[in-house]
Amino acid sequence: MPISVSDQAFEELLFQKTVNNCQYSDPDDRLDITYYYPKPFGQGHWREIHLRQGLLLAIGDLCLSDRIIFDSPELESSLNYHFHFSGEHEDEYTSIGNRKYIFHGSGLTPKMKSQCYCEQPFLEITFIVEPELLRSFAGDSEGQLPQQLEHLIRPTHELMYHRCGTATLPMQRIAQQILHCPYRGIAKRMYLEGKVWELMGILIAQEMEIHEGKNYLQPLKPDVVDRIHHAREIILQRLDNPLSLNELARQVGLNECTLKLGFRCCFGTTVFGYLRNYKLEQARQLLETGDMKITEIAHAMGYTSRSPFAAAFRKQFGMNPKEYQKLRKNSV
Repeated sequence: MPISVSDQAFEELLFQKTVNNCQYSDPDDRLDITYYYPKPFGQGHWREIHLRQGLLLAIGDLCLSDRIIFDSPELESSLNYHFHFSGEHEDEYTSIGNRKYIFHGSGLTPKMKSQCYCEQPFLEITFIVEPELLRSFAGDSEGQLPQQLEHLIRPTHELMYHRCGTATLPMQRIAQQILHCPYRGIAKRMYLEGKVWELMGILIAQEMEIHEGKNYLQPLKPDVVDRIHHAREIILQRLDNPLSLNELARQVGLNECTLKLGFRCCFGTTVFGYLRNYKLEQARQLLETGDMKITEIAHAMGYTSRSPFAAAFRKQFGMNPKEYQKLRKNSV
């Protein structure tokens, strides 16, 4: 039977019942706190890192014991980016699941009911940006945003702007780097704030392009989307012997230009960028198991030697394979 609770009651329970059972995730940072999820809602934790005045990063890793229905009041909201690695929830306006995100500006959040489902564990990251902080970064000398971005900051009596989407591979890569940050103290704070602004940069670029009506951000026809996804299936089936762009386009019945533009629209990267990122994700998983040496993993992923593999891995995940493997061992 689903659990119904108001936002206020839930937050009071989360922060009052867990205050004696919370911990500093980073002993060198008193503004990096982990709260343990209260029963009967489930198990897991919610980590909050106050990076600076007006900028909060949160990471949720939890399993729900049942479906939860939240009753949220009308309230003022700041800019918010919410990304799910896994887990699903929905409200009257949006729905978000695996590899999906919600981005909304500041303004008025209406009264609503939302549901969190318990079929999958939740792994998610959220960052919250106060309007004045965005103005200081993206505004002119008087804090005025470019016209293309004015909709992101609305008066408190106006309904906030929001959009949902599938996270591009660059977004997913940055989110992974946030999860696996290898640093502590001030180095960690600088690293994580840089990643938050890197994500924000992608979102801002998308907003500018949407405002300017760039064609590749327009919805693709369903038939083209199906063909693009078929192309991805072919790529994953032929990891060791990939087709050329021309051959791949011919197999799915598209011209090469439509394949390239459609692939970037659906997955946020090029065809071969997708292949490279997929292989690096496989390599990351192999490093976690510890069953293969780094040189063996490099060869299995198609790299001729360890050095170019290490460079590609560092660019993707923010650290060398050896550093990542050591970090994962220490966290077990």
